[in-house]
Amino acid sequence: MDFLNITSLGAFALLVLDLWALVSVLGSTASTGQKVFWTLLILILPLLGFLIWLFVGPRSSARTV
Repeated sequence: MDFLNITSLGAFALLVLDLWALVSVLGSTASTGQKVFWTLLILILPLLGFLIWLFVGPRSSARTV
C-alpha cells in the first residue's frame, strides 16, 4: 500500500512539473514551430521531455511592469 502512495505522489509531481514546462513553453518567445515541437515532446515523453526542456528548452519571457 505504501508503494502505491509513493508512486502516486511521483506521478502527481511529474504532472505538475510537465504543466509548468508547458506553460513556460507557451509563454516563451519561441517560434510557433518550436512551441509545437516542445509541447509534443513533453506530452509524448513526460519525464524525458521535461528533463530535455529543463536543460535546453525555451523559457517564458520575463514580464516587466
